[in-house]
Amino acid sequence: MFVKKFPEMPWSALTYITGHVNYGGRVTDDQDRRCLMCILETYYKGEVVVQDDSYKFSESGVYYSPPMGDYANLMKYFQNLPMVDNPEVFGMHDNANITFQLQETTMIMEQILALQPRVGGGTEEGAKSPEEKVDDMAAIFEDEMPVTMDHERGAQGMFEVLENGAMRSLDTVLLQEMDRFNKLIKTMTSSLKELRKAIKGLVVMSADLEAMLMSFQNNQVPGIWTKVAYPCLKPLASWIKDFQRRITFFTDWCEKGQPTSFWLPGFYYPQGFMTGALQTHARKLQLPIDTLNFAFIVKNLEAPEDVSDAPEDGVYISGLYLEAARWDRRQKKLKPSNAGEMMSLMPIVHFQPVQNYVANEADYQAPLYKTNLRAGVLNTTGQSTNYILDVGLTTDDQPRHWVLMATALVCMSND
Repeated sequence: MFVKKFPEMPWSALTYITGHVNYGGRVTDDQDRRCLMCILETYYKGEVVVQDDSYKFSESGVYYSPPMGDYANLMKYFQNLPMVDNPEVFGMHDNANITFQLQETTMIMEQILALQPRVGGGTEEGAKSPEEKVDDMAAIFEDEMPVTMDHERGAQGMFEVLENGAMRSLDTVLLQEMDRFNKLIKTMTSSLKELRKAIKGLVVMSADLEAMLMSFQNNQVPGIWTKVAYPCLKPLASWIKDFQRRITFFTDWCEKGQPTSFWLPGFYYPQGFMTGALQTHARKLQLPIDTLNFAFIVKNLEAPEDVSDAPEDGVYISGLYLEAARWDRRQKKLKPSNAGEMMSLMPIVHFQPVQNYVANEADYQAPLYKTNLRAGVLNTTGQSTNYILDVGLTTDDQPRHWVLMATALVCMSND
């Protein structure tokens, strides 16, 4: 009834109704809805129903809507389709196959580790038992455990109260991050001590300590730590190195003063840091903070060591990774990933506050996530807690190309 009222098929209206009304009401995440609309736009087109096969659903030309014909020709087309669909039919890079295979392998290995026997028939003479190996590991972690951070050791001028009775916004962010990390340090220190006592039989091996013992044996981060820790998908050995690097970053910030560039992956709550950076600019120029947003400039700087001075406005951000794309240093644009390269490190990015900023429609608004899991608990704004913000990146392709490619920025790799 609705379609018959139009002289031509209203494809845009059908796409909107399907994506935003029929399905969109069930999709609460804005990034998922954007992806849904791009997928629908591939199939809700007049070219799909023309009486030829000129319109292709993918670049290879394998997938298309066959012209009307008899049953035999139609079945012949279906039988010639690949038994396993390539990622390109979904608009994705071939690297998506590698990612899938890695995830499947990881899942299988986790299941094997979970099912392996925990008690052996004995050990060779002179060899250490699994519990003794865990005790040695815990002893190393305990020896390398950093002390809690104290703002009293802050550099001159840090944490000073200004004339308006408040501290600088980024100083407040630093204090909040230090408190969160101090809580984690205390949890790790106490649990390591209790685990070592339980292994020696000095205290009862509780359920939490037993789970911690098994996690150490499997090179996994104990659940008792992840409850108070930041989101991270790294195995235990890499997690410890990452943790120590975070502590070093915030300790240096406290004791040496504000850095010229900020390692965003090191923050517990990057969203709070983003707000602090905007608030600093708002107070500096006496502007309403709700009128400010970030513009993004990718610099010709690769590492924090290359940054000599902080920007006059905004902040330099380091440590971001591109997934399902790479940044071309010469053309300064998004380009397809190299074969076999799951993630590529981004150069330093200047997050520059701009009043009443309007993003360039030709740029791809790449979502920035804490981890490449991308999923998270929905907060009151309807956004995932794993999501930070969109970063505008220049490109020669249509933004929808990168949406289908699942291109995103992430704060850390899983290695």
